[in-house]
Amino acid sequence: MTQRNHLIDLARALSVLVVVTFHCLLYQVVVVDGRPQVVPWAPQPHAAWWTASWLVMIIPLFFIAGGFAHALVVDKQRAQGRGYTYYLASRAHRLVGPLLIFVGFCTALTTAAAWLGPTGPAVALSVQFAQLLWFIAVYLVIVGVAPFMVTLHDRTPWLPVVVLGVLAIAVDVWSFAAGDFQVRYANLLTVWPLCHQFGIAYHRGWFRTGAAWVPSLVIGLAATTIAVLIFGFGYPGSSIGLGDIPIANVLPPTVAMAVLGAAQVSVLGLLQRAGVAATLSRRNERALALANALAVTTYLWHIPCIVIAGGLLVGLSLLVPPAVGVLLAQPTMVIVTYAVIALVVPRIGRLEYALIPRLGETPARGVLPAYLLLMLGTALVWHYGTVLHPAQPASAAGLALLAGGMAWLARAASAPPRID
Repeated sequence: MTQRNHLIDLARALSVLVVVTFHCLLYQVVVVDGRPQVVPWAPQPHAAWWTASWLVMIIPLFFIAGGFAHALVVDKQRAQGRGYTYYLASRAHRLVGPLLIFVGFCTALTTAAAWLGPTGPAVALSVQFAQLLWFIAVYLVIVGVAPFMVTLHDRTPWLPVVVLGVLAIAVDVWSFAAGDFQVRYANLLTVWPLCHQFGIAYHRGWFRTGAAWVPSLVIGLAATTIAVLIFGFGYPGSSIGLGDIPIANVLPPTVAMAVLGAAQVSVLGLLQRAGVAATLSRRNERALALANALAVTTYLWHIPCIVIAGGLLVGLSLLVPPAVGVLLAQPTMVIVTYAVIALVVPRIGRLEYALIPRLGETPARGVLPAYLLLMLGTALVWHYGTVLHPAQPASAAGLALLAGGMAWLARAASAPPRID
């Protein structure tokens, strides 16, 4: 059985790091007529920044890391004689603490704003806060089907890769034919599961064993394919949406993200062959363990941390006008944001850990319906926000389902052993 791979841990940590850094740079604060204003960041020249975006876009890598981890967990639990109910409970109960605190905070904040101030902006703010939950919603779907995808790979390794790839291409064709990029949201359930499948394949030895030229060939073919998609088929030139590029390749995802995922898992294979994983195990195991333990917490709370950092820097710039150029520079924003994260996230993480329900030896059968409620509630909250107000009734429905799913899951996951 393949043991924990610290190269995968590094990939997961770097994925979160890139997301946080990018969101720090997405907007910039400028001073106009003596007053600070927030404007979208639109770097020039386009060609250079668009090319660079493909080198730093490593969200596919996060799903690849998830596929590796799930293959490892599924193998371990099957060896222990555990069933699907225990698997679901063991994966989902960890999300109760993070979701409870984050959604609870956003609900209290936006609901108070909706009732005490202008309702429209408060509802819009609520939806904006909840956008981060797209990842949790997709992750819950992938977690739910992961054991079946591991089994499918073991029986017919190429079948899930081919089917998901064809479906992703079909969605893109449909999107271009209809002239509606919203259609690509269907690729949340094709592109990211395909990257996850690459992770399962990586666990089973693809890319890191066998002929060394194979991952190198995949990297070359992937780079060529992305170029053909951009210059030949009209795909967005940037992987990331920037100030003057509202439509890119990552959200909603195009098939180019899956191609990039194939290149990234091949890079992992080359690094594995070079012995990088063993080096990381010896030197950085504790740091990587901490970074991965706080990955979800960092992801959920990095936007509030960016807001806090921005407020602090704007306040300082008003107090020290000569230093405004340095204080409002984007590198300063990144540095201060990470300082705020270092102060805030570990404390929230400890509170989340305290709220994670106990996992029993024999979780009740109610885990599955509780999980489905959790998944549906998260999806609704992602779409409609966290505000409790008559102006946004779908938000209240999502919150009710999410709360019910978390409560039911907490009770079912910690059920005492059954006496037959």
